Amino acid sequence: MSNYEYDVVVVGSGPGGYVAAIRAAQLGLKTAVVEREALGGVCLNWGCIPTKALIHNAEVLETLHTAKDFGFTFDNLKVDWPAAVKRSRDVSARQNKGVSFLMRKNKIEVIEGHATFKDPHTIDVQPSEYLPEAKARTVTAANFIVAVGARARGLPGIEIDGDRIIQYRDALVLDEIPKKMIVVGSGAIGMEFSYVYHTYGSEITVVEMLDQLLPLEDPEVSAEVAKEFRKSGIKALVSTRTEKVEKTDNGVKVTVKNLKDDSTATLEADKVLMAVGVQPNTDKAGLDAAGVTLDKRGMIEIDAVMRTNVPHIYAIGDCTGKLALAHVASAQGIVAAETIAGVETVPIPADRYSMLPRCTFCSPQVASLGLTEAQAKEKGYEIKVGKFPMMPNGKAQAMGVKVGFVKIIADAKYGEILGAHLVGPNVTELLPELSLAQFMEITPAEIARTVHSHPTLSEVIMEAAHAVEGHPIHM
Repeated sequence: MSNYEYDVVVVGSGPGGYVAAIRAAQLGLKTAVVEREALGGVCLNWGCIPTKALIHNAEVLETLHTAKDFGFTFDNLKVDWPAAVKRSRDVSARQNKGVSFLMRKNKIEVIEGHATFKDPHTIDVQPSEYLPEAKARTVTAANFIVAVGARARGLPGIEIDGDRIIQYRDALVLDEIPKKMIVVGSGAIGMEFSYVYHTYGSEITVVEMLDQLLPLEDPEVSAEVAKEFRKSGIKALVSTRTEKVEKTDNGVKVTVKNLKDDSTATLEADKVLMAVGVQPNTDKAGLDAAGVTLDKRGMIEIDAVMRTNVPHIYAIGDCTGKLALAHVASAQGIVAAETIAGVETVPIPADRYSMLPRCTFCSPQVASLGLTEAQAKEKGYEIKVGKFPMMPNGKAQAMGVKVGFVKIIADAKYGEILGAHLVGPNVTELLPELSLAQFMEITPAEIARTVHSHPTLSEVIMEAAHAVEGHPIHM
């Protein structure tokens, strides 16, 4: 494509970066990836994958706690937390090797080190804190895809020290289960770690500034999860702001303020997990030297094909501030690579992100896309809502499941799916049917007439679709 060293260089090898690189290589572009830590980025090494390994451990342990319901009794259950941590690290290591194999298979050069733009077509690569032995070099490319991701952020005046005040990376590798832990923030990270550590015996208190757990989810979904958390013994303080965190001789002391009555309280624990969101890793990428525009949050501004204001520089993933999820980054990466290669692609306009799937792997699981009922009404839609519980479903009963539901929100006039909200067992695996239906403009009436295997949890989606049309079968 040019006299530059590469047709495209991807800065960052997370689920957005390495997928973009593979797609670019498949399309015949000479491609390189620059990575400052480990192939696979945060997702494979410190996020999605290792947390799901720990969550599966917790799910097995939760089943063992209720083994009597399934006809099993035992007296000598031993729980080995370090073994669970080791298993999660082993899973991540295998995934990392898998990405390395894919780089070799697709003839993608992997350049180790931290990349900084020197001008719009040049980056300087230097050894990083994670890869101090990396070789310094200068790299030029006709096109760049910036996939530098994001990192955990704290609250003003509260320093994350990795010991008593921790973030998700620390929580993945703790040597032992803290007797008490306070989790600040009830998004996916906070809720998932709350579930894992509580299942392993930690006394958990979740502090959320907004008025419900999982504040971005449908209120009924939030209420279902909150009810199950309470039943399991997890404490939750909503409409509560974390004012101060102080270290004590034995742990931490956290001052919180109830935002409804202005009352304050002091909580004590061994550790505090800060799970209040992320900030982009754009501050040390030299983007100003490349002329790339950032918004006031430090996120990179992009269009529907991931192009920045500099025509040959693209950006994907968490650093764009669109939707900080691995599968979104991967989808963006494919679009960016296809755009650079000049082949047909499927753009992702700004209003499409709300319809992309969202998942939280606590217990019960949560999966959703699109609008809540309130949001749909605010946008002026006349809606029809179909809701069906897990309880009557034969497979759910066979699994011993008693909680959860599927809710589908549709436009009353045309039948378009406006939102879907699921809570219960394995609903993260059920959501893709509704994601596909929404993308392909399949209506609930058509889902209801699609034959679903029996007995499966997927029948709850079929029943919810029937409910949108006013005639659920098994309720």
